[in-house]
Amino acid sequence: MAKQQLDAVVVGAGPNGLAAAVILARAGLDVEVREAADTPGGGTRTEETLPGFHFDTCSSAHPMGLASPFFRAFDLAANGVDMLQPEVAYAHPLDGGRAGVAWRDLDRTADGLGADGRAWRGLFEPLMRQWPGVVGAAMSDLRRIPADPLSAYALGRRLLELATPLRDLRFRGDAAPAMLAGIGAHAILPPRGPITAGVSLLLGGLAHAVGWPLVRGGSQAIADALVADLLAHGGRLITGHRVDSLSELPSARATLLDVTPAGLLRLAEGRLPTRYARWLRAFRYGNAACTVSFALSGPVPWAAEGCASAGTLHLAGSWEETVAVEREVAAGRHPERPYVLVSQPSVVDPSRTPPGKHALSVYTHVPAGSPVDVSDAVAAQIERFAPGFGDLVEARHVLTAAQLEAHNANYVGGDIAAGAVTPWQTVMRPVPQWNPYATPIPGVYLCSSSTPPGPGVHGMAGLHAARHALRTRFGIRTDPLGTFPQKRPG
Repeated sequence: MAKQQLDAVVVGAGPNGLAAAVILARAGLDVEVREAADTPGGGTRTEETLPGFHFDTCSSAHPMGLASPFFRAFDLAANGVDMLQPEVAYAHPLDGGRAGVAWRDLDRTADGLGADGRAWRGLFEPLMRQWPGVVGAAMSDLRRIPADPLSAYALGRRLLELATPLRDLRFRGDAAPAMLAGIGAHAILPPRGPITAGVSLLLGGLAHAVGWPLVRGGSQAIADALVADLLAHGGRLITGHRVDSLSELPSARATLLDVTPAGLLRLAEGRLPTRYARWLRAFRYGNAACTVSFALSGPVPWAAEGCASAGTLHLAGSWEETVAVEREVAAGRHPERPYVLVSQPSVVDPSRTPPGKHALSVYTHVPAGSPVDVSDAVAAQIERFAPGFGDLVEARHVLTAAQLEAHNANYVGGDIAAGAVTPWQTVMRPVPQWNPYATPIPGVYLCSSSTPPGPGVHGMAGLHAARHALRTRFGIRTDPLGTFPQKRPG
């Protein structure tokens, strides 16, 4: 029997794979998505890992769900996704019952930083005012001149400051530098350098521009909305179907792969030219995450004011301590006091737990491939800033870095960024060529976080790859974002 003929097939139903599928289906193409897991979503899955408690298995806060060009066009709210805004976007506790608190309100944040308030405002106010252009530059394919050069300049000038010793001249206290280090460590790198500086500026600016919202019911709602749109436009989704070779797929004019370079090497079965395959094998994966889900009998007793209202918290202590801890991980060690990223959705969303209960979705950084359960160190770090936390823990669920890869094949060695976010691999991921999405196999494209603009729930790698496929395989050159209903002014 002849294989089914399709316009496009997408392998992987993470945010980028689903974004690509939605774009292609809205262009009128016959699209099929195949996903190895039983549930679509990749890094946006939400699971009942403890009875009655629903935890985000990776991503929890979603500034890019409001800010990225793809999601601005898609409009999650219009598709039934309720983005809940904590009063505090993120907080960074310090010893002594103090904390740096990033309120949605920039002025309130600056006021809380005392003598450093003016410097904080000067750093982020221009980025907040120009946030669409800043995001457009950061979320591009990193190959072309930014559409808004002035916004890109505002970002670039500040990046040069934070990535050099000039950083030490801006602030006098310890709270503001610690806050920047906590955000920058999202890159799973020591917070000294252009990448961590860029992450600090982009996410820090968005905290005041659009917030760091949490999704009612869990991040799974984002994937569910994308799937619903795909199905509404004639697409199909097959879950629980692991693809081991491109030859298994139905014949299609375009094949988009939401996989890492390692995944492409596996699927291509020797069909890639030697030089390109060598580049893929040289692609570096970064250090990893260990996730811990805590079921609690009550709210976390944070010692510092403002932390109880935060959707996200970074637990690492001072700037210097955060740098030292991330260097330990980079050296292959498990820190005694690790960097801990906490999401506490109960501050805005009681629907995820039984009445009166609370939940924390937590991850910490560990060496790549680590099989070590570090949940005791994580709990101790939370206890450091919230005395009495341990008395509230009813249950915990752990996924080590090694187990994360089994949970999601794109997390090679537990690397949730799908590739080390080094300066070279930010611009030249996954290989050094002008079109990072096209592969040497005609009609086959990569669309994962291993391509620009890199990790995060933004859908932009899927958008960029789908745009190339539409142009080169189907001759469709119109803006794919134009297929979404345009918002009314205001």
